[in-house]
Amino acid sequence: MREPSSAGFDANGVVSSPPQHLLERLKDYGQEDAFGLWDELSPEERDLLVKEIESLDLSRIDRIIRCSLRSQGLPAAAIEPVPESNVSTVEERTQEERERWWKMGLKAISDGKLAVLLLSGGQGTRLGSTDPKGCFNIGLPSGKSLFQLQAERILCVQRLASQATNESSASSVQIHWYIMTSPFTDDATRKFFESHKFFGLEADQVTFFQQGTIPCVSKDGRFIMETPYRVAKAPDGNGGVYSALKYSKLLEDMASRGIKYIDCYGVDNALVRVADPAFLGYFIDKGVAAAAKVVRKAYPQEKVGVFVRRGKGGPLTVVEYSELDTSLASAVNQGTGRLRFCWSNVCLHMFTLDFLNQVANGLEKDSIYHLAEKKIPSIHGFTMGLKLEQFIFDAFPYAPSTALFEVLREEEFAPVKNANGSNFDTPDSARLLVLRLHSRWVVAAGGFLTHSVPLYATGVEVSPLCSYAGENLEPICRGRTFHAPSEITF
Repeated sequence: MREPSSAGFDANGVVSSPPQHLLERLKDYGQEDAFGLWDELSPEERDLLVKEIESLDLSRIDRIIRCSLRSQGLPAAAIEPVPESNVSTVEERTQEERERWWKMGLKAISDGKLAVLLLSGGQGTRLGSTDPKGCFNIGLPSGKSLFQLQAERILCVQRLASQATNESSASSVQIHWYIMTSPFTDDATRKFFESHKFFGLEADQVTFFQQGTIPCVSKDGRFIMETPYRVAKAPDGNGGVYSALKYSKLLEDMASRGIKYIDCYGVDNALVRVADPAFLGYFIDKGVAAAAKVVRKAYPQEKVGVFVRRGKGGPLTVVEYSELDTSLASAVNQGTGRLRFCWSNVCLHMFTLDFLNQVANGLEKDSIYHLAEKKIPSIHGFTMGLKLEQFIFDAFPYAPSTALFEVLREEEFAPVKNANGSNFDTPDSARLLVLRLHSRWVVAAGGFLTHSVPLYATGVEVSPLCSYAGENLEPICRGRTFHAPSEITF
């Protein structure tokens, strides 16, 4: 509710000076320049500016700016490699462990203990689209969007969990899907789901919520004005999910549904195994607060963040590639033959609900955001300023225990970040990874492929409704020949 205005009025009843209570509040935080062009504004623009300032939680924003600026340049604790005991590597897993974790995960899913949390605030700008990234079609034979591929994987896991627990109907097992949008993608995302009838999911098992925005500031912490009556703002990063869950009361919503575990991932991965029962079973078995799927770093200079231990006996966290000294990036563990810092973060995480509550409160209390120097649209044209962001991996230093679960790139990581024609992470490269993997599934299940080009240069697509990770394909594939490219369905 807006406070009564204490603005001054001229003889014609037009507001002639800023509301005094707002001006005083801005002065308290050194942001009075936001009213600097008041005299040049029309009455309508003045009203817009007043509403803009009233909408800001100035005390919180000031705390974030001060804490974030103060933290810059402070020496960080030295890093150490992740202890081997914290990592489950592909070659070390036994068949018995794999089967046990899979069954444990399906049981927890059938009991309603797992929710899926999707980070989907980004637009497909780098892909040449203004639509939300999840709407993007990477060119598979089916023409399915990223959203549809992920929704159908949820449907498949629900069916597998129902079958594993002898439930009479797959509809008796539901995985709730929480989807974080941004002010730029929220409306389009909702309409996309509605127009596609939620891809077969029940509408009430999908919850949309928005990440926050935060003002862009100059290097001395002052607001940058995008227009004379609007503060320049930017999304608060994918780590904004924690405060968004807190302020939208969705953590309480999860608790009321009996959810205990949350599978969290980014939208731009065409091979993401949403609600992976094996990963969930591993997570439950280890009894940790947080876990991450990791892939082995391909080469020392690869531009990926890696998990490290921060300080002697300290918590696991992620260090960006730009922060890792060249000599450390190239160092090899003589015992394993791997790079000492080799476990790449690919935004595939699992958390307990208790831990998410702890993180949301801890990050809010500490109020430290990453500062990114960017060109900001302003009343002076594009000007250099600072965007404040939190990252999804900012949660890990708060975890009393963290486990890493190695997966193979070619099976679970097909990023879609850049337009075709770029050198890496394009729709074309992601499509090729999907088709190659699915072709291997078909051949392993006794099927045959015909190609007009070398094997796996193209391939077949297996519908997620047909198989989640290559299982149950023999009845469909054995002895049959499939022509690539095509989609295999029931």
